[in-house]
Amino acid sequence: MTEQQLPVIVIGAGPAGLAAAAHLIEQGLEPLVLEAGETAGSAVREWSHVRLFSTWGEVTDPAAEKLLAPTGWVKPDAAAYPTGGDWAEQYLQPLADVLGERVRLGATVTGVSRVGRDRIVDADRDKQPFVVHISTADSSEQRIFACAVIDASGTWTTPSPAGGSGLAALGEKAAADRITYRVPDLKDPVVRARYAGKRTAVIGSGASAFTALAYLADLAQTDDGTGTHGVWILRRGISGSTFGGGEADQLPARGALGLAAKAAVDNGYADAVTGFRTDTIDRDGDGRLVLVGEDGQRLDPVDEVIVLTGFRPDLTFLDELRLGLDERLQAPVELAPLIDPNQHSCGTVYPHGHRELSHSEQGIYLVGMKSYGRAPTFLAMTGYEQVRSVAAAIAGDIEAADRVELTLPETGVCGGAGLFDELDATNNESDGGGCCASTTLQIGVGAPAVSGGC
Repeated sequence: MTEQQLPVIVIGAGPAGLAAAAHLIEQGLEPLVLEAGETAGSAVREWSHVRLFSTWGEVTDPAAEKLLAPTGWVKPDAAAYPTGGDWAEQYLQPLADVLGERVRLGATVTGVSRVGRDRIVDADRDKQPFVVHISTADSSEQRIFACAVIDASGTWTTPSPAGGSGLAALGEKAAADRITYRVPDLKDPVVRARYAGKRTAVIGSGASAFTALAYLADLAQTDDGTGTHGVWILRRGISGSTFGGGEADQLPARGALGLAAKAAVDNGYADAVTGFRTDTIDRDGDGRLVLVGEDGQRLDPVDEVIVLTGFRPDLTFLDELRLGLDERLQAPVELAPLIDPNQHSCGTVYPHGHRELSHSEQGIYLVGMKSYGRAPTFLAMTGYEQVRSVAAAIAGDIEAADRVELTLPETGVCGGAGLFDELDATNNESDGGGCCASTTLQIGVGAPAVSGGC
């Protein structure tokens, strides 16, 4: 086959990957989506119990909707908030069904390279098609040739550890039976019994940590959850921005999520430990876990630990390609300065496309959550704009690729899954200052506001 006849390989049948396929078809290109799971949206299904804080109007892609329309698919209420399960069943699965044989399930990508060229070889490199190696469910190996590759595999399978240095804390692997790296589904009776009446540490400061804290607080207020208590572990201090934008957030459900976490602390269902970087996870004589900080501080024992410190991209199968990645975020070098959490708040990132996502290796693009590397926040609509631009660029329509066809909320590109319920909570905030030392806080009922440890 000539390179023009080869498909564009899309890695991952999640929201960004399936949208990429829809946009490639719209551009007259042939996609082949490779999904490691046995269903479309397999990663999304693993948090099917969690409600998004984006509405249906913000989590479906226009090109995908055009593909779905002839099937009689009806878009859910644009103002409603789907769960991960809703998103998978009512949108991702129908879209995969429409794409049909263009989606191959149970196909794990194990390597991507140029035909006959490892990463060292320069000669005629850009003239060679890509070769993608996969392993299938029956452990057989195959290779597929492609004119371009769009990696939309996300970061779900590679959560970050509890250790404050970016490595697993000492004892973390040995304590795996008491640690989870996902927001638990407390509606599942088995999972609920694991946390009910227990003392649980939640490590992390983003939307997932907010969700876990709110879930534990809800459990504590039920008959079978009496005694449930959270210990929120933050590596920094508590400040006015710790709980997000609150009522000022242009994504109301995201603001409500932060307020729910704040209410969990205010109402005494969780304590907050600030300025704590986990170094070691020990066990006491009863088998409970003891978190030890880098400064040697030992926290009171907990029964369970929920680690929600973010995710990181799996780049191992791209090792033979010449990727230009930022040394800190592991995001494309042109994109990294726009999303660096050290420099930017949620409201200072603007929509972007193929130019920010390009590498010196022409024809390979990391899109969706994976494009953000270790940056913690993302919106589905950002991914849809990315793949629209990338598909146009691969098709050679640079004018369309360079257009910006997305307006984001002023409060930003923060995103992900979260909890959304109507809250009767105020947006009063306690300023914890900076963090030089660990401080345990109980803010609200029965306790004064406490400043941070500096």
